[in-house]
Amino acid sequence: MTSTIAPRVRTLVLLLLAATGLLLAGAGPVSAHAALTGSDPRQGAVVDKAPQQVSLTFSEKVALADDSLRVLDPKGKRVDRGDPAGTGGTTYSVKLHSGLPDGTYTVTYQVVSEDSHPVAGAYTFSIGAPSKTSVSVDDQAAGGGVVGVLYGFGRYVSYAGFIVLVGGAAFVLGCWRGGTAVRSMQRLVVSGWLALTAATLGLLLVRGSYTGSGKVGDIFDLDLLGQVLQTKTGAALVSRLLLLAAAALFIAVLFGAYDKRDDEEKRDLTFGLAIGGSVVAAGLAASWAMSEHASTGLQAGLAMPVDVLHLLAVAGWLGGLTALLVALYRAPVETPVDGAAVRRFSRLAFGSVLTLVVTGIYQSWRQLGSWSAFTGTRYGQLLLVKIGLVVLLVGIAWISRRWTARLAKSGAAVSAEAAEEGESEADADADVEKERVTSGAVTSAATTESGAADAGAGAGSERAAQLARQRAAVDTARRKRERDADPNRFGLRRSVLAEAGVAVVLLAVTTMLTSTEPGRTEEQAAAASSSATTEANAAGALTLDMSFDTGGEDGKGVVRIDLDPARSGANEMHVYVLRPNGRAFDIPEVKVAFTLEAQDIGPLPVVPDHISTGHWSASGVQIPMAGDWKIAVTVRTSDIDQATVSKNAQIG
Repeated sequence: MTSTIAPRVRTLVLLLLAATGLLLAGAGPVSAHAALTGSDPRQGAVVDKAPQQVSLTFSEKVALADDSLRVLDPKGKRVDRGDPAGTGGTTYSVKLHSGLPDGTYTVTYQVVSEDSHPVAGAYTFSIGAPSKTSVSVDDQAAGGGVVGVLYGFGRYVSYAGFIVLVGGAAFVLGCWRGGTAVRSMQRLVVSGWLALTAATLGLLLVRGSYTGSGKVGDIFDLDLLGQVLQTKTGAALVSRLLLLAAAALFIAVLFGAYDKRDDEEKRDLTFGLAIGGSVVAAGLAASWAMSEHASTGLQAGLAMPVDVLHLLAVAGWLGGLTALLVALYRAPVETPVDGAAVRRFSRLAFGSVLTLVVTGIYQSWRQLGSWSAFTGTRYGQLLLVKIGLVVLLVGIAWISRRWTARLAKSGAAVSAEAAEEGESEADADADVEKERVTSGAVTSAATTESGAADAGAGAGSERAAQLARQRAAVDTARRKRERDADPNRFGLRRSVLAEAGVAVVLLAVTTMLTSTEPGRTEEQAAAASSSATTEANAAGALTLDMSFDTGGEDGKGVVRIDLDPARSGANEMHVYVLRPNGRAFDIPEVKVAFTLEAQDIGPLPVVPDHISTGHWSASGVQIPMAGDWKIAVTVRTSDIDQATVSKNAQIG
């Protein structure tokens, strides 16, 4: 049996490593809850005169540092002055120096959203006319690099530690109290406590660099640590450490004093441990709920307790499953996990799954907001993967329940058989005892005649003790073989091991979900961005930005269409071709076509004239009537590489 167990355990370890790799691959940069929904000047705008300040609007409140908002001129020199500040609601601004020359300016931002995740990005606007810029916006990301990987790994370990700690303790206290004397169960729960404690301390150290510079050297910066302690996330991590101190006392009582009490004292102690453990577990779960997605956005007052219930249900199910797996494989022969304990866990798991379904439906509605977000956002796609894994896990759990029922029946039969064998063995022992007493009396009478006989009796006694130990070892090995040969127990082992493997991957996906921008926010930001690109400025002009990729070398970029006054009649059109970092560059050909599909007008082709690097222009572009026009732009970056991109915009 050992030869078949070891490969499965190795498979589970490989699954754990694969899931960790999946987590780390998606760890950076983190997509956070807050999103940029507006700006003034807006992205890609060309303004006549230099603004006095730059304002950014986010989907939720954010935390600012001294250099969270920066404005750079075409040469990369900062032109903002003073510290950024909130101007009301979710809008924040920074003042600019006066007398700024014409050209393209870059706005960069790096803030911390209300749900603890860092948010970074950049965009450009121009004064007078677009120009070349030496500023690269490709690397404007938060939560990436080595520090991002470390932080993501710490989050994964903290969730895993919480699940093993809470779920393992709940399994021992609620399902299998005999496990309090089993060393493998003690090691499991203590390992969960150690993992959660170490991960929490690590997150405290890494947090400052994670939301700031992203440099490994800043991890041990005490000034950054002091700043972290003043934030909501820092307070949550410190609270978690204090609760872990209480959890250590709980573990000491559960695996120390509990087993030494009599039955009546154990009943009272069980009640106290259940109450105290529930309070500590709920507090630990609240340290996540009060600082992450549930703490901000829609119905935060209801979302936080729902999130606590969700986390506790996950721990009860997956943590208890881990404890059951350890009990099935590592419990000693003298105290095996019985069918009654497995049945109690089955009921606990069923209740946990029901809680997960109810709380998960509410969380999905709150974070997605629409059916389209399931497939149209990264959060929705990850959620679909999670739902699929949960369904798979429930299916395997159903198989485990069948093995549990069979194990209970076989256990009852074995108990009755053992009782009969016990009676027979008792009768046999009584007969042996009579013979021993009789022979002992005879031997005693005989050995009184000689001292040498006494020495022989001592040697015989030592030999008898050695034979008794050997007999006990053989009996233990026999019972272990009989237990492992039980097909019901073997089937339960395999199904629980499969559940644990799926649970490892599920935990990785869940951890990624907690650091991914919710679908509702992503769709709101996309809608705001789309609206901003088609919104006319004060002079009535229309600006559209469209990304293109021709597939060839140097074939990626952004084409910008400026149409003035964007009304029926004659219009002035400017076309700008920019690299992803905002720099203008030339391509062999640009063509534009206007189509009003509702009236079956067009396409009306326009071939603009090349004016300067990355700039084309056309005068007298005739728009025959107002409506929702489709503007298609064909860009050719080589003799064979070209692409056509389009957007709809209201003209007139």
